[in-house]
This record gives sequence, C-alpha cells and structure tokens, in this order.
Amino acid sequence: MAGRNGRTVRDLRRANRTAVLQRLYFDGPLSRFELGPATGLSSGSVSNVVADLVADGLVEEAGSVDSDGGRPRTLLRVAPASGHMIGVDVGETRVRVELFDLTLTELARAEHPLAEQRYDVDVIVGHIRDGIAEVLATAGLPPERLLGAGIGVPGIVEHTADRGAVVHGQTIGWDAVPLEALLRAGSPLPDTVPHLIDNGAKTLGQAEMWFGAGRGARNAVVVLFGSGVGASLVTPEVEQGRAVEWGHLTVRVRGRRCRCGALGCLEAYAGAESLLARWREEGGRVPEGTDEETALTTMLAAAYPAEGGTADPVALAVLEETAEYLGAGLSDLINLFQPERILIGGWAGLQLGTRFLPAVRRHAVSYALRHPAQKVTVDLGRLGPDAVTVGAAILPLADFFARGGRRPEPAPEYPVPAWRTALEERAPH
Repeated sequence: MAGRNGRTVRDLRRANRTAVLQRLYFDGPLSRFELGPATGLSSGSVSNVVADLVADGLVEEAGSVDSDGGRPRTLLRVAPASGHMIGVDVGETRVRVELFDLTLTELARAEHPLAEQRYDVDVIVGHIRDGIAEVLATAGLPPERLLGAGIGVPGIVEHTADRGAVVHGQTIGWDAVPLEALLRAGSPLPDTVPHLIDNGAKTLGQAEMWFGAGRGARNAVVVLFGSGVGASLVTPEVEQGRAVEWGHLTVRVRGRRCRCGALGCLEAYAGAESLLARWREEGGRVPEGTDEETALTTMLAAAYPAEGGTADPVALAVLEETAEYLGAGLSDLINLFQPERILIGGWAGLQLGTRFLPAVRRHAVSYALRHPAQKVTVDLGRLGPDAVTVGAAILPLADFFARGGRRPEPAPEYPVPAWRTALEERAPH
C-alpha cells in the first residue's frame, strides 16, 4: 500500500535498513541507543531494523560500552564476511582485479599486464573474466556470494536500456563498445551478480570521497593522472560523482596531437604518455620495451638524482612545463566548479608525488581567479594505486546499500552484438 507521497511500506523498510546499514558502515561500531539520533529513526524502528539485519547475517555484535548508570550497551557493526565485491581497474598498463569483503578488506588480487597498451576489446574482456575467476578461486569463494563486480574503464560510459553499459573510449579506439553485454556472455558469474561499469576517474573519485582525502568535503574534484588525465566532480547535487573529460580541454590552439585525434588537448601535454614522448623528442633515453611506469621512474631519477648527482636539465624542464600545464588545467576546474578540494591520484600522480605538487599548486593558484583559488586546497589522494579498484568495488556496495542490504535481482539479458556473432561465425574452427 502506498502512502500520500507514493512510498510503500516496503520502500520505508528498505530506506530504514539503508539508513542503519550506512551509519554502522561509516561510523560503527554503534549501540542501538546511538543509532537513533544518527539515523533519525525511533528506538522502536531501530530495534526492528537491527533485528532484521542480525537475522540476515549483515550485522553482528562488537563488544559493549558502559552506559550512564544503566546496563552496558551492546555495540553493533557490519559483519565483514556477509558480502563480497570485486573491483576491476581497466588501466593503461594493466587490468587489475581485486576481491574485497564487505568492509573493503582485500582478500585476493590478479593483475594482467597490457602489452604495448593494447586495448583490443576481446583481450580486455578476457582479462576481466580471467581475473574474476582467479580471485574467486584464490579465496575459495563461490561466485553466487558476490554482491557484484564493479569495473572502472577509460572513456564515457553510457547506460542504455537495451544494451546495458556502453563505453565510448575514443582515446583507446573503443566506439560504442557494449562492454556489459560482452562480459555477460560467458561470464564466470551467475545472472544474479551484476557487472556495474563506470568511468575510472569517477570510481577513483568515489573511493577518495568515501574513504580517502575527500571525506567530509561537500564539493571536490578528484583528478586521475596516468597515461592520460581525467577527473571526477563531486557536489551536493551529484554525490556519486560525475566523470569530466578534463583531459580534452584545449590548452593550446593548433598544439600537439592528442590520442583522441584533436590538437592541443591538456592530455597531449600533461599525460604521462605525452610527458615521456616530449622527453624522448629532446634526447631522453629509455631502454626499448620499457613500460610506461618504469620509464617515468627513469625520467624522475634523471631530473631529481640522488645527492651528489647531476640533474638532467631536459628531463627537469619537461617536468616543470608539465607541472605548469597541469596547474593551468586545474585552474579551469577551480574557476568552473569552485571546489573545496582538488585531489590528485592515478599511478603517475602518485609517482610524481610531493616533488611535483608544490609547483602544480603554485601554477593552479596563479592561473585561477583569486576568490575561488583562496578557498581550494590541492593535495594528493590517500588511497594509493588501488584507488580505482576500491572505487569500482564501491559500485556494487552502493547498490547493495540502496537495496537496503538485499541481494540484487537477476541481471537483464542483453543480446550479444551482431558484429560479435558475425566475427565468431567467420572464425576458423
């Protein structure tokens, strides 16, 4: 039966379960007495919800605390083993897959390097499927125990009614790739376990806002600095974050060619791939076949040698110019969105770390309008290289919370695209 506002009793129960679960998750352990003011629910509602959650195995006792003159109060927490999620980072140098319990403690991981940054759709789909099977086998976890697999990818993710998540990844050569449908076909997961796909910068942002340097901020931008650059905008209106194709702002008219095909994008100057290319063009030497992360380490060592060493002036000049481009790009974010915080993550951002940050801060403030620049802080993210996989695992976790701690329904059947069927029919047997 629906009330005047259209909400049914079932909706109300789900909302109450969500409220209690989230407070215990983020602020627990808490007593029933503390849950009342924390959730806005009556003591009777709290008791009923807690009883349901304990019966479902989602909440467990976690000791007790003394009360003022009365009996000790029992503390409650979310049971870590009551649910599991997988997070996948389709990165620039590897596909990383991690298995987590409900409290996001890592239980297993698998990494599949990408040879020469190959983004062949079949290769990526195979790495994701294999990685999921590997972490489940390592942990000895039946696939039906999963709440879902979250996948962070480069590019724009469009959620469609007939094909599921479709990825438009211009910089990696993906044109409307129906990734969700492709993963579903031959997936090691049952239909009750969803594949939830979103932009990698957005999953990074979600992780930092929930568990990292963004906690407590109402308005923030989280930047992913890797081979390319991206960003996620979080505001009170968009609490789950919105991916922003920040790397494809034009910073130089008729400038360097970007991976997307356009000229003068920020990514063509500030991404690690372009940074290393500019160093090589000026005579920087990196052994043939060196992966991008190792090459950047080599460049940093050349620019900032150990005590007594001589700095490579070319490497240093390229890094300083990159810091200015990044700072100028951040100033656009400051002027457009006026965030409280800007956080820099991604493997390249973490490698450059504190050496790079003062110069980036200085340039960001100098290029931005004075008023919003005075209110923003620019710092590194806190979650390290696994932030994208943690954020990807948050996708099924957030869905689980939204359902009031109920397991998801069977996933819809998305047809495998005709072009895939045609290719398979033509393949030699």
